[in-house]
Amino acid sequence: MRDIQNVVRAAQQGDQAALTEVVSRIQDTIYKLSIRMLADATAAEDATQDILVLVITRLSQFRGDSRFSTWVYRVAVNHLLTARKIRAREFGLTFEDFADDLEDGLHDSDAADPTDVVMFNELRVACTMAMLLCLDMDHRIAYVLGRILELSQSEAIEILGLPAATYRKRVSRASAKVEAFTAQRCGVVSPDTAKCACPRRLPRALEMQRIDPSAPLTQCRDTPGYYDVLREVSRVEESLRGLCAQKLVPEFRNPRSFSDKLKQILTDRTNPV
Repeated sequence: MRDIQNVVRAAQQGDQAALTEVVSRIQDTIYKLSIRMLADATAAEDATQDILVLVITRLSQFRGDSRFSTWVYRVAVNHLLTARKIRAREFGLTFEDFADDLEDGLHDSDAADPTDVVMFNELRVACTMAMLLCLDMDHRIAYVLGRILELSQSEAIEILGLPAATYRKRVSRASAKVEAFTAQRCGVVSPDTAKCACPRRLPRALEMQRIDPSAPLTQCRDTPGYYDVLREVSRVEESLRGLCAQKLVPEFRNPRSFSDKLKQILTDRTNPV
């Protein structure tokens, strides 16, 4: 596989095949970031498309002063933090609100089919990602970049344009909040103190369309199973269980190829109205 910097240079010189390759090699990365920031597959897909358009139209601005992936992350993060339609989706959810929601509509233990572990897992993943919405955008992006995507501090602060001390403080605060909430409220993370409530919550979640059986988040082959997650989380240190649960989600990939949209954009750029 060609080095991405060489592919980018070819794309900057007008090679459309190279431009298509650039898009194909970054779209999953952008989608993984978007779905973790938005906790909604449709919104993440829309954001991914918008960000890819920005990357294409600004590609000439990339000078090679940093890694191309760092530059792409910077474009993506700026869009996710500032786009009006994304800001409009922020409902000001707090951990207290989320705790109340988790308690609402719990059924008796036999209300859900105990063998429906696929839907239990679907609910687990949806809940795990939605939890991050309780963090404000600045702390959420720091946590996602640093803890979930595991970017180095040097790369993360370059992407965010933050002093190292500010970045570390945001990651630390976000981590503390996530760990404290999961320790108190999540039976996956704290099996010694609370039985997992996913089976009891599933009927209500389906009723309120919090999960969509027709478009499961966990359809990827590499998604760890419900009981596998319970075992894995129980094996790690207590202080890291919340982070472990956050990481045991699908290896998200952009569900739709951007190739057709790319062709339309190239056509519009070549034949402006």
